[in-house]
Amino acid sequence: MFNKWLNGLDRTRKQAFGRISALLGASEINRDTWDDLEALLIQADLGIDTTTDVIASLKQVVAEEGLTRSDELSLALKTGLLNRLQPLPDQILPLEKPCVILMVGVNGSGKTTTAAKLAKQFSNQGKKVMLAAADTYRAAAVDQLQVWGERLNIPVIAGQPGGDPGAVAYDAIQSAGAKGYDFVIVDTAGRLHTRFNLMEELKKVYRVSGKALSGAPHAVWLVLDATTGQNALQQAKAFKEAVQVTGIILSKLDSSARGGMAFAIQKELGLPILYAGLGEKPEDLERFDREAFINGIFQNSKE
Repeated sequence: MFNKWLNGLDRTRKQAFGRISALLGASEINRDTWDDLEALLIQADLGIDTTTDVIASLKQVVAEEGLTRSDELSLALKTGLLNRLQPLPDQILPLEKPCVILMVGVNGSGKTTTAAKLAKQFSNQGKKVMLAAADTYRAAAVDQLQVWGERLNIPVIAGQPGGDPGAVAYDAIQSAGAKGYDFVIVDTAGRLHTRFNLMEELKKVYRVSGKALSGAPHAVWLVLDATTGQNALQQAKAFKEAVQVTGIILSKLDSSARGGMAFAIQKELGLPILYAGLGEKPEDLERFDREAFINGIFQNSKE
């Protein structure tokens, strides 16, 4: 398990946090240490606000504990970053049946693939899962989900191209309830967070889900492409305002050197990171483990 995180975070570790580990060797802490560390944290995609907070916290630790060497500062940094990531509870979904999960995000984020991976994982746990192809504007998206469904032996409810995505979500939720399914995963249309009309339609899918089943959707998971770094934050804020996002999935973390964005997400959004994409296979979608993440970005780091 640790090797999967280590391999998946290889780019982030080598290109970003490796320089931090090289900086925090066995030298004395001085003004240059702070200046260099601040610059490297920003380069590691923590963002200016999060970096400023981290540096302020570290300076307080150094003052209180009387630290003098940068290798001692390295341990304090790892501990501080770990504490900035929310630990996940054992149960991240309510015990509803069917439990409705709305998958949201922009085109290209890996949302449809992530929905299929989640369906496979739930199915492997002995759960009955249904997928809803509510991205009716892109025939390719519907086709993609149907291919996944056939490959994984999971039913997919789809509508007509260009049809009402709310109707697809409604039909899937009603069908799942009638047939005793455990989960309905609704793949919504990937949309630019700056397009008002598209975001309004996403809100409609959210409302219609509640009409199909009281309390639905029980979870709204936003898929963010880890390769986009800080740019993903503006997307996340817009989606959170539109449909009450309850959790984040970081896709393509294995393809990114911008894993530091995880800390900015936690600070700016206050939302838990639930899963991380560490590869292309369904089993490479891992429940987010904050300790494995910290160890993965620092372990044996080299510039």
